[in-house]
Amino acid sequence: MSIRHGLLALLERGPRYGSQLRTEFESRTGSTWPLNVGQVYTTLARLERDGMVGQDGEDEAGHALYTITDKGRDELRSWFEKPVDRTSPARDELAIKLAMAVGAPGVDIRDVIQSQRRHTVKAMQDYTRLKAQALTALESGGARERDDVAWLLVLEQLIFQTEAEARWLDHCESRLIRLSATSTTTAAPPGPSASPGPSAPPASSATSATSASPA
Repeated sequence: MSIRHGLLALLERGPRYGSQLRTEFESRTGSTWPLNVGQVYTTLARLERDGMVGQDGEDEAGHALYTITDKGRDELRSWFEKPVDRTSPARDELAIKLAMAVGAPGVDIRDVIQSQRRHTVKAMQDYTRLKAQALTALESGGARERDDVAWLLVLEQLIFQTEAEARWLDHCESRLIRLSATSTTTAAPPGPSASPGPSAPPASSATSATSASPA
């Protein structure tokens, strides 16, 4: 998540102070990625160091106001225009967990998958409920329509993401079942020949001999 670019986008709308930026960022994203004031001011300090924002006095309450510079606008335009890089995907904790669970002593990976699936489905239901609320807010034509549209887009991305995760978990479970069946088939000893030689005892005799043998 690019906090710096999010703050630049908010500052392009006009001067803001730190806690105001935090509130507007969370409002725009529906608090999906909560920030603390320390993160905001640390990011602002780096942006100021890089010449992308500057301080522009204070408001009536004494809050230091930040404004975007021309260099900051150029950086923001570049961010909007460039696709998000997928050559180095973000580390996904669930993928790492399942990868490490394969063959781990005392871990049933199917239990891990089923537990995660229940959580994922519940999250998807929660996101769908929130989406319905966002649509209702949009239809009412409230004053915060811009934030409602942004939140709706974020929610729909989360819904698609959880749907994909649920499908992937189903695939993982099916894959493990197929691999387990293949391993069992490969490890199974060959069956008796269809045309046993003359020295092979009748089935009844072989059974009796097996029963009589010591444990």
